[in-house]
Amino acid sequence: MDLTAALPTFLVTLREGFEAALVVGIVMACLQKADRAKLYRWVYLGIIGGIVASIGVGFILAGTLTGAEAAGGIYAPVVKQFLEGIFGLVAIVMLSWMLLWMTQQAKSVKGEVEGAIDEALTGDNAGRAVFILIFIAVLREGFETVLFILAKFQQEWTMPALGAIAGLSLAAVMGIALFALGAKINIRLFFQVMGVFLLLIVGGLVMGALKHFNSALDLLSQLSTLNLCLPNSGSCILGSQVWDGSQLLPDKEFPGILLKALFGYRQTLYLGQIIAYVSFLAIIGTAYFQSLTGKPTVTNKQALNE
Repeated sequence: MDLTAALPTFLVTLREGFEAALVVGIVMACLQKADRAKLYRWVYLGIIGGIVASIGVGFILAGTLTGAEAAGGIYAPVVKQFLEGIFGLVAIVMLSWMLLWMTQQAKSVKGEVEGAIDEALTGDNAGRAVFILIFIAVLREGFETVLFILAKFQQEWTMPALGAIAGLSLAAVMGIALFALGAKINIRLFFQVMGVFLLLIVGGLVMGALKHFNSALDLLSQLSTLNLCLPNSGSCILGSQVWDGSQLLPDKEFPGILLKALFGYRQTLYLGQIIAYVSFLAIIGTAYFQSLTGKPTVTNKQALNE
């Protein structure tokens, strides 16, 4: 049993799930304060609906991948590699955006949710409004998690699924402890630590996506008369090989397998992968840590000077 496959999804769903739990907790606190506890059932329905919809999206995307591969004929392996690379890119964009957005908007989330609930309670369909708010919050986090699992794990789903269940369960326990039991949780520190893990995990997805596109172009070059690969290169588009850890640090044995599961380590690394990984961490990492310290980015500085 390879528990390392469960760790990345555990960390991602723990962060995503706790973010959704915060929204749920704020909504329920607002309903209790307004003496509208009877609307709790719409909160529960929103949670269940969001989870079911997320699972449905996962099956649809997985079915799309399988169907496209089956319909590809001799080019099926090429189609599969391209689709997996595209899923990886979408997951990278969404998770990176979520990481930066949540860090920048963390201070205003409570006020925005409370404002939305106050507006909902003044309308005629308060229950429906509460349901939609919770449903969207849960579905958003669930969709990001599904994309991550599809991008990182295409063959074996059992352990990633168990990791997701464990992460969501712990997130729910933390949410209950925070709002129902009055436990003291340093939310800011939690998101800061989990943000660093997420940054490194998404960096691993960058290297993985590049590998899929490299494999797709390599296979396409072999199946057609088009030569889409770089000449005199150790790979198709990734450049020369700069690391071979098959003997020193293999990615199928501990600790290499743990580094692969969490941070995308490969026992064989190419120049293009390393450049992309370092560039991603430099750009997104800088933006992330600037948002933590409250320092304005270049765009914000320009806006302030205008």
